[in-house]
Amino acid sequence: MIIYDLVCEQGHKFEGWFQDGPSFQEQMETGLVQCPVCGTSQVSQRLSTGGTLRQRGHVSEQTGPSKDPENLLHAIQTVVEKHFQNVGSDFAKVALRIHYGVEEPRNIRGTTTEAEEQMLRDEGVEFFKLALPAPDTEEPVH
Repeated sequence: MIIYDLVCEQGHKFEGWFQDGPSFQEQMETGLVQCPVCGTSQVSQRLSTGGTLRQRGHVSEQTGPSKDPENLLHAIQTVVEKHFQNVGSDFAKVALRIHYGVEEPRNIRGTTTEAEEQMLRDEGVEFFKLALPAPDTEEPVH
């Protein structure tokens, strides 16, 4: 296995895992490599230290030590909680206000209904959904 850092024409960064270099080239040429955020196949390889997986599934030393998925999820949750303001059920309203310049741009997180998500897409507001476990605090979850 070989792991490449990729970026789409919209600037979304992601990883691609391929059997080998020729498999990567073939999938790129046939448009099979697509951005998981926006779906475009206009993707290019980013500079990176690279990484490969050994036959037994161990990550090579190039990519650093492997992480336990639970620990990785906890680390992501910690970053989101620390660096994104929780606006709760007002997410769609606040996101629109930021999008139209009524409020200062900042990282926000919260909840939306399916109708609110569609409205945000229709208005051209970029967002992504990330399912995280409930925090370990006594605070109510929105």
